[in-house]
Amino acid sequence: MLYVLTLVATVVGVDLLFFKHHVWARLLGNVGIVLVFAAFYLRFQAALGGK
Repeated sequence: MLYVLTLVATVVGVDLLFFKHHVWARLLGNVGIVLVFAAFYLRFQAALGGK
């Protein structure tokens, strides 16, 4: 749950700080952030208590 909250806070923070008036850059940035978080989750799933 903490991981998801961190993801949401990061996406919202980057949106507000960098991509406020750039729609396509905001979309690409959000997709990139989610992909990075997903990659870290999959890479360290065992260390986080996964299977």
